[in-house]
Amino acid sequence: MSGKVLAFDLGAESGRAVVGLWDGRRLELRQVHRFPNGPVRLPDGMYWDALRLFEEIKQGLQKAREEVGALDSVGIDTWGVDFALLGRGQVLLSNPRHYRDPHTEGIFDYAFTRASREEIFHATGIQFMRINTLFQLLALQRDHSPILENARTLLLMADLFHFWLTGRLTVELTNASTTQMYDPVARDWAKPVVEKLGLPLKMLLPITPPGTLLGTLLPHVAEETGCRDLKVVLPATHDTASAVVAVPGRGENWCYISSGTWSLVGIETPQPVIDARTLTYNFTNEVGYSHRVRLLKNVMGLWLVQECRRSWERTGQRYSYDELTSLAQAAPGRTAFIEPDDPAFLLPVSMPSAIADYCRRTGQAVPDTPGLYIRVCLESLALKYRWVIERLEEMLGRRLTTIHIVGGGSQNRLLNQLTADCCNRVVLAGPVEATSIGNILVQMLGLGWLTNLEQAREVVQQSFLVERYEPQQPTVWEEAYARFLRLLSQPAA
Repeated sequence: MSGKVLAFDLGAESGRAVVGLWDGRRLELRQVHRFPNGPVRLPDGMYWDALRLFEEIKQGLQKAREEVGALDSVGIDTWGVDFALLGRGQVLLSNPRHYRDPHTEGIFDYAFTRASREEIFHATGIQFMRINTLFQLLALQRDHSPILENARTLLLMADLFHFWLTGRLTVELTNASTTQMYDPVARDWAKPVVEKLGLPLKMLLPITPPGTLLGTLLPHVAEETGCRDLKVVLPATHDTASAVVAVPGRGENWCYISSGTWSLVGIETPQPVIDARTLTYNFTNEVGYSHRVRLLKNVMGLWLVQECRRSWERTGQRYSYDELTSLAQAAPGRTAFIEPDDPAFLLPVSMPSAIADYCRRTGQAVPDTPGLYIRVCLESLALKYRWVIERLEEMLGRRLTTIHIVGGGSQNRLLNQLTADCCNRVVLAGPVEATSIGNILVQMLGLGWLTNLEQAREVVQQSFLVERYEPQQPTVWEEAYARFLRLLSQPAA
């Protein structure tokens, strides 16, 4: 069987429409549309421009039809945690807030007066981050938001776009599992905790698994795009869940890094791991395709580099990402490190200034060139990856010998080599478009073209090349790692 499947992958910096051309054995990708994404700053906060994004989706549908002909199905994946609230008549009540919006500052103190940290974690198994859906909703509750008071339905971002395409209200499993309102053991909403926190259960829809056929496009969308009778199939709508589907892992002793604006470092497990260690280490149990659990930790990823680049652009210094990587390659190594997940780096006015302040505060040399700033960011990410992988090994009781790096960040050869060196493990980088590939594969599973996840990963192995990185002089990183561990023990900003 051959066919054409369209995946929309919406990330925090850009979105893309990618057609998967399937010949019955191998998958070929063709990007047909790409568009920028990012926050819109208003006087009352940061938002996503959901209406513009939906227009881009419709443009992508039309371009795909014009370039490759009739499509078999379409599905959308997005970043996690952010959501839309619909009111009476399923009307969008407000633009969805951006997860970096500062309105969640101080929300942990507010939340833990209603339910303890331990109680929330044991019900959900999710890493505590103030950006999580749960804490965004509690911030609206604390601030007496009329939007929350009038909400009838909560849709995560991909669910909103699927609703606008088909008219069907759904909340897909993999994204629901990131909200910190889902119980991965009961496989349902964590209703006792949600109720205890005073959030309205009525707005939570039944959860729908990835691979579900939602139907076809609404008539006016089909007319506007020319895509008549096009099936809409739920992929794993959380972008990391889609990316992990496309990890070409073999055996058991591998882990993955889904590398982009965020770095998601983890493993797959058959059951959630919710215990004192995962709570102490602040790990998360997100659900993937076929209820496989992604035991992982969110690490502040290439956001560090992206924000340095944006900050320099504002002063007239324009660099491509390749130029910044070349400058970092030429810069001296191991001069200073940062804790990537320090709160100072979540939404700084200037990322280079935040890095310089961190280095001063911790008694380290302050970078003085763009190349050195980027070198500090990349080396610090590699060191944090090692810390996470060692915690995973501790929980597993065995060594993880291979690191699969997938996603856009897998193109950064310097970061790949630094990761291999620092972690003293083989790194296999690619595929770059893992999220789009995973999205397409889950649609193919939903259409009955593939039978299981193992077969889907065989398609990845047959269709896409990976680049291998061997550790080079890993011993020089031991002293650096010891310095980094001392940084982790210092109080956050």
